[in-house]
Amino acid sequence: MKTVILVRHGKSSWEYNVSDRDRPLMERGIKDVNKVAKEFSTNLIHIDAAYSSPANRALHTAMIFLRAINFPFTKFELSNELYDFSGEDVYRFIKGLNNDKDTVVIFGHNEAFTHIANSLGNMYIDNVPTSGLVQLKFDTNDWSAVTKGITAQTLFPKQF
Repeated sequence: MKTVILVRHGKSSWEYNVSDRDRPLMERGIKDVNKVAKEFSTNLIHIDAAYSSPANRALHTAMIFLRAINFPFTKFELSNELYDFSGEDVYRFIKGLNNDKDTVVIFGHNEAFTHIANSLGNMYIDNVPTSGLVQLKFDTNDWSAVTKGITAQTLFPKQF
């Protein structure tokens, strides 16, 4: 069984004159990520590795979330492939994961995450909101064989 947990970055600010990669989180984004992480931590799911887009808002989201669930940063990596908005690079990234990892969390962006959630999960999601989490489970032991799985969990900030 393989599990991928998608976490869309928190609400970001457009008030600074910076590149898209450098946009920071807003205060609301920080609070929402903490809420989702706190709720997620009640499930006691073992995570083997965590990956993030290098964009500031995704990286900051990852740091907040992983710290909140006491995840060791030695098992965290950045990947340029996750700075993706279509979902194609994220899908390729998932299929290329090392099989010694059964459960991974990925921090990134929309439209990619909504597309992945809908194409690989069994539940339609209109939009994965900022700070939203979608957990997908696959009945395989080989990441390269991942196709359709089940949407095991969704946590969206407005739920709590």
